[in-house]
Amino acid sequence: MNPNGRIPVIEDGETIIWETHAILRYLASAHGGQDFRRASPAAQSLIDRWLDWSLSELEPAFFGGIFWGFYRTPGDQHDDVAIERSLAKCDRLYRILDERLAQSPFLSGDRLGLADIPAGTTLYRYFELEIPRPSLPNVEAWYRRLQQRPPYQRHVMRAFGELYGRLTY
Repeated sequence: MNPNGRIPVIEDGETIIWETHAILRYLASAHGGQDFRRASPAAQSLIDRWLDWSLSELEPAFFGGIFWGFYRTPGDQHDDVAIERSLAKCDRLYRILDERLAQSPFLSGDRLGLADIPAGTTLYRYFELEIPRPSLPNVEAWYRRLQQRPPYQRHVMRAFGELYGRLTY
């Protein structure tokens, strides 16, 4: 269903959507209401900026650099220099999140919204890995708010120990 032969993909009637953030935007438009789509272009741009930032900056640095490079890769194959670079980049990126979250409880504003989903999904693994982390009081408070949500508990806070040192599925 995806011309790239990859996941994720969803099928909603006759519509097939692929690419994670395209799926998120589609679901927000089709089913999300005001919590996930904002009425004004300016308010929506706040969500879109954080969605795109997460895709282009945070997710590659965390998932590609730390989760795969440090956790998924067997220890004897670690590229310590690349891991250190990824840790430094993630420190900088999570500090950006911390500054934003000093202004409101969620990236999307006063309530959970679409912008919180991609960046928020990194937090469970980020805080569960034994890696050095800077003090991030606002990110930590945001993470606690997300942890209280049953969908976050069910879909994000999933054991991942079987992935340790394992490059294949």
